[in-house]
Amino acid sequence: MNYKYHEEESKRNILKLRQKLKNLPSYCKDFILNLETTTTARTRLGYIQDMQIFFHFLLEMNPTFENKTILHITLHDLEQLTVSDIDEYMSWLDLYYNGEKENQNHNPGKYRKLSSLRTFYNYFCKVQRIQNNPAALAKTPKLPEHDIVILEPNEVAEIIDYAESGEKLTNAQKRYASITKLRDVAILVLLLGTGIRVSECVGLDLGHFDFKNNTFNVIRKGGKENHIYFGEEVRNALLDYLEEGRPLLHPSPEEEALFLSIQHKRISVRAVQNLVKKYGDMLNTNKSISPHKLRHTFGTNIYQETGGDIYAAAELLGHSSIETTRKHYAKFSNERRKQLSNIIKLRND
Repeated sequence: MNYKYHEEESKRNILKLRQKLKNLPSYCKDFILNLETTTTARTRLGYIQDMQIFFHFLLEMNPTFENKTILHITLHDLEQLTVSDIDEYMSWLDLYYNGEKENQNHNPGKYRKLSSLRTFYNYFCKVQRIQNNPAALAKTPKLPEHDIVILEPNEVAEIIDYAESGEKLTNAQKRYASITKLRDVAILVLLLGTGIRVSECVGLDLGHFDFKNNTFNVIRKGGKENHIYFGEEVRNALLDYLEEGRPLLHPSPEEEALFLSIQHKRISVRAVQNLVKKYGDMLNTNKSISPHKLRHTFGTNIYQETGGDIYAAAELLGHSSIETTRKHYAKFSNERRKQLSNIIKLRND
């Protein structure tokens, strides 16, 4: 099956990656080549961007590298670094400048960059090109625990109703509503009804769907192809959009994308994020609504409706690790906790 969007995105990331590798030491290419069979081009690009930031720190803050350029940083240089150097890097990430641009990292960003650095060191230790691994012993930034934000059943109904009616749109927004209404409804219903990620949503093509069996194929995070089933509400919203809404967006005959922008081409991730936020802001709630919150809503509903079947939730969400699902969804509601508190009897009545 053809996945044009994902193929084009992969090509763009590969070209970006090659360009960045030209300005980095040659061993960085060895590191990236080792990752080719297990990661996407986007993931590899992320690793290299993190390494660029680390090299920038060394040149700016470490006296040993004062007269060096990035291209002259050797593996031997990196092997001489200590745990204290890595801890200093974590502290530096709080605030640094790239040219005139100010950059800040909170713990999640620092956690990811340390993870990239550890993967880098682990590889060169494994192939015995270095022996010292200071990143392995560095202090790991603590990740905050956030309760997942979901829409309540009434809020799910309301956000779809607002997209259908357009009653809370501004006058400026109403000018486009007659063209985009069915598209917006279809996107909201699809996200809420299948739990797919926003990147998976925008990558959908017409040829990915089988309405006879209510299924579509999607490329999951990490590049894995997945078969998704959908219910009648999703089916009806999609067919309404395909029959009446998509023609209003005047696609060219060769356009394969399912969801289109008003510029008659594939809708972008940012546009879907803005669309969801627009209707989410209409709810009488202090929740900040995003496509990922709609995914959380789907995941929570599946987990609860299956009686806490963590494996079913993981399968439908496309999680590669069951621990990811367990972390987010295997939490009791306050009401459930309250019920359980009365189960244990310490004394007979």
